[in-house]
Amino acid sequence: MKPFALWFLLMTSAAFAQKSSIVGRWKTIDDETGKAVSIVEIYESKGKIFGRVAELLNPSDRTKTCSKCDGSDKDKPIMGLVVIKGLLRDDNAYKGKILDPKHGRIYECIVKLENKDKLKVRGYVGISLFGRTQYWHRVK
Repeated sequence: MKPFALWFLLMTSAAFAQKSSIVGRWKTIDDETGKAVSIVEIYESKGKIFGRVAELLNPSDRTKTCSKCDGSDKDKPIMGLVVIKGLLRDDNAYKGKILDPKHGRIYECIVKLENKDKLKVRGYVGISLFGRTQYWHRVK
């Protein structure tokens, strides 16, 4: 293979891999109202995936705290709160925990890319059958 062809192949593969990652900024959509709620920044740390609330889209929500949360999240500002907690890759999805700051509950979750710009986030108790799904959209 010629050096340019090899370089091109490596660069396009790297670009595709980067675009197919869940790491990035995502607009969350409330599954009950259909309205955009926040921007969550998903990042990797020490081999695990986390997500923090980077922005609340409703200005009146920006001073709210997680008053219904337990433990170390109790009464923390929602802005900046880590809501995706230590997901690990499992085949073509990520599994772990997610915090719903509105209700103060932590759920099991499965996060999976539907396509490079759409993320399926399923929170559940017990088995995945008993849960809710949201679709988040990549912020460019």
